[in-house]
Amino acid sequence: MDTIKTYNKRKKEEEEEEEETAMEVGFLGLGIMGKAMATNLLRKGFKLTVWNRTLSKCDELVEIGATVGATPAAVVKKCKYTIAMLSDPSAALSVVFDTDGVLEQVVSGKGYIDMSTVDVDTSSKISEAITSRGGHFLEAPVSGSKKPAEDGQLVILAAGEKALYEEAIPFFDVLGKKSFFLGQVGNGAKMKLVVNMIMGSMMNAFSEGLVLADRSGLDSKTLLDVLDLGAIANPMFKLKGPTMIQNNYSPAFPLKHQQKDMRLALAQGDAIAVSMPVAAAANEAFKKARSMGLGDLDFSAVYETVKHLQHSS
Repeated sequence: MDTIKTYNKRKKEEEEEEEETAMEVGFLGLGIMGKAMATNLLRKGFKLTVWNRTLSKCDELVEIGATVGATPAAVVKKCKYTIAMLSDPSAALSVVFDTDGVLEQVVSGKGYIDMSTVDVDTSSKISEAITSRGGHFLEAPVSGSKKPAEDGQLVILAAGEKALYEEAIPFFDVLGKKSFFLGQVGNGAKMKLVVNMIMGSMMNAFSEGLVLADRSGLDSKTLLDVLDLGAIANPMFKLKGPTMIQNNYSPAFPLKHQQKDMRLALAQGDAIAVSMPVAAAANEAFKKARSMGLGDLDFSAVYETVKHLQHSS
């Protein structure tokens, strides 16, 4: 009888250990967004193993309970689910396909959730590689920048395996205020690029409006008040306007990443013959800002290009 009890106790402990391991989450990429997202998961009680190309960026998360994986492969080996939040398509591909990359440890049952903003081709390549090894894949780019990431108020645009989406809901509930499942791989990437294309175009129009008001002898703060009470009131104008007129461009969403998204959105349009003259002009403004050395500042620093043009004329 005692032997049966001992056996049952050991079996229960093993099952609990397996369940605990299942909820150990890997997190790759601790930039502005990734750091905020990983911090929220830790604070909500998830066990996290983190990796970043510059490993010193892991230190702050270790202080609040994370462990560090030496390589992306090591993280995937340890965790049933791994989330990636990387800067661009080349970084997303590198983490998966390079030596000591994700793919080396993907086996049946592993789930890989890429929350980076990439193009459809990149997402499809990663999906095919993961699923060919028996793993499960979900793309889940997010709408929102630093503050929404810190507040757990992102909008998550997921596509891929529906079963993995359902399993990822506990993570998404911590990271965002709403998650959408958009169907097949590629749809999340497409939706994110459309959203960011609109955002970049709006930021350029907003910048031109601020300069036009200023050069016309109007008070910029009054313009912000008028906009906030009208039909085009929106959180971006309300959040960015006051900092822009103070020339404060502390990066919530770096300009170089916004320009990358404009470029990818224009390529998406090219592929299906959608004319996008407004987005094309906005992209040129972001490229000009990069040439002026503003790439690491917030994307609202595109305002400086409009001011620069006015001073030059």
